[in-house]
Amino acid sequence: MNCRHCNQRKANRARNLCWTCSLNPDVRRLYPGSTHKMARRAEKKDFFGGYKPPEKPTQAPSGSPEKLAVLADRAAAGVSLWHPDDGVGSEPDLS
Repeated sequence: MNCRHCNQRKANRARNLCWTCSLNPDVRRLYPGSTHKMARRAEKKDFFGGYKPPEKPTQAPSGSPEKLAVLADRAAAGVSLWHPDDGVGSEPDLS
């Protein structure tokens, strides 16, 4: 198979381009994405499906039994486990 762009050399790079054409950013922009079926699957923005965000954040510290209970409740409800306003908890004492 020849290069999609120059149609002169063997296509041996992503997007079915030859080595020389694949090094040129302007040429790569002409052929976005990959032609491999698994690469196209990975290009989806939300591969596993969307989750609703949780209704309210929690201030429970990370790793605490309270936080684990909140995460279990969120998982059972089918919502995202993490809320953007969840508290990060206390920092571990490293001394």
